[in-house]
Amino acid sequence: MSVTKLIFILLIGLTLEAVGVVYLNKGLKQVGDVEKISVQEVLRVIKRGITNGNIILGVFFEALFFGCLLVLMSKGGDVSFIWPLTALGFVFTTIAAKFVLGEHVSPLRWGGVCLIVIGAGLITYSEKLQESKKQQPASSATSTSSGQQ
Repeated sequence: MSVTKLIFILLIGLTLEAVGVVYLNKGLKQVGDVEKISVQEVLRVIKRGITNGNIILGVFFEALFFGCLLVLMSKGGDVSFIWPLTALGFVFTTIAAKFVLGEHVSPLRWGGVCLIVIGAGLITYSEKLQESKKQQPASSATSTSSGQQ
């Protein structure tokens, strides 16, 4: 699978993940805080959580994201390429937190988001370099064999 297709599937997955996080956040606010650490309190939170529509939707979207990861890994994508790019999920989630949830995002956090984007760009660039190096020997071997005929 080409790098472009891998990244496209990953971006779809990361969007699903960000949507899932937004729903989980909304649902957890509806469920309420854990008052104290006790078996009864944990059971109360679990019961309210598994019956909360936003939490159910959040888990659903997170599961779809996981499905995208399974597809990417099954298509032979290198873990050292795919997994670091999942850090872009922090970028998507920060944008969703700012514009959907109305959270304040400090300039320092935006700086961190920029560093993640730069890191993802470097990882993608390195993969494209590897892909082009793999294609060069094949094309030069073809031209060599053509010249010998």
